[in-house]
Amino acid sequence: MTYRNPKLLSMARDQACVACGLRDGTVVAAHSNLGEHGKGMSLKAHDGMTAWLCSGCHFSLDQGSAMTRQERRLFTLENICKTYMQLWSQGLIKENT
Repeated sequence: MTYRNPKLLSMARDQACVACGLRDGTVVAAHSNLGEHGKGMSLKAHDGMTAWLCSGCHFSLDQGSAMTRQERRLFTLENICKTYMQLWSQGLIKENT
């Protein structure tokens, strides 16, 4: 089952890109392209597996040839982690206790 959460995706709006720091209004919740995150043929990954990326970084990840497969994987994992750190530090998600 693939998790969908429009509210979580909308939290990327008006944020800085976690990869390059750009805050230009193009930042979106870019979905992982990794199969273990739910990516498949014509199917986006789990909404929890996203990174806040500007249009340039998102393009580099999805369409660019400047990164090897291993570099894209590392870029994805690092930036998903950075996104969750921003979500927690801004109080946008909280621990249920």
